[in-house]
Amino acid sequence: MATYTDTDRNQQIQKLHELIKNIDYGMFTTVNDDGSLHSYPMSKSNEINSEGTLWFFTYAGSYKVTEIEHHHQVNVSFSSPEQQQYVSISGTSELVKDHNKMRELWKPELQTWFPKGLDEPDIALLKVNINQVNYWDSTSSFKSQTISF
Repeated sequence: MATYTDTDRNQQIQKLHELIKNIDYGMFTTVNDDGSLHSYPMSKSNEINSEGTLWFFTYAGSYKVTEIEHHHQVNVSFSSPEQQQYVSISGTSELVKDHNKMRELWKPELQTWFPKGLDEPDIALLKVNINQVNYWDSTSSFKSQTISF
């Protein structure tokens, strides 16, 4: 079994950052109780941090939150056909109601979905802990590459 150093991990996170830095929206896919998959367009709230985590704002009462509470496994896919980049991120997700973290991650363009901003009564965050990334880009001749976290 391969072991990874902090340098390896930082390089992997940097590679993922490069792949999705110019792609603001991804399809966030959850698993329903009957095993069906549901996908939702979501705007990422920041760049990937050093822990390999993605953040998304949501309403705590939304159906995707119910799905995540029952099945933590999620997938987030990003694509940029113009740049010939396609990224599929699998991981686990959880609901976070930390107002300090929300203030840190807030972007004015989120006002479209959250008209009252951080004062929305049901606003929360979805934290995605990344387990694995598959990507295809023009530099890899569309051969799938994998990053494991």
